[in-house]
Amino acid sequence: MNYWLFKSEPSVFSFEALKAKGEAGTQWDGVRNYAARNNMKAMQIGDLGFFYHSNDGLDVVGIAEVCGLAHQDSTTDDPRWECVDIRAVKDVPKPVTLEQVKANPKLAEMALVRLGRLSVQPVTPAEWKEVCRMGGLTPAP
Repeated sequence: MNYWLFKSEPSVFSFEALKAKGEAGTQWDGVRNYAARNNMKAMQIGDLGFFYHSNDGLDVVGIAEVCGLAHQDSTTDDPRWECVDIRAVKDVPKPVTLEQVKANPKLAEMALVRLGRLSVQPVTPAEWKEVCRMGGLTPAP
């Protein structure tokens, strides 16, 4: 199991919008950054990710699951850009703010702190457990 973080502006695509897609989920399209694309290419079915509202909110609000492996992004004909499919799993009971993440010494090396602009980021198992704890969730094994 690998862990990730997916960033989206809630005014563009919110966690509520992902939940509305249901069990089928949706493709995580429109990513035009090689590092973020490579992160998606490394994902496996069942990997979990935090859903982070960027710009407006600045907080982890939900848990998503990878439900489709990397494939051509349908929003472009350029074969360099791939995306995965994700679906909503659950809300984070107490959204975890960027301010809280930055204030936690256990998360000092988290990509969210170090690589703030990267839209699809890896999360270590220790970071996953800590953010889940902060958000009122029991982390998945």
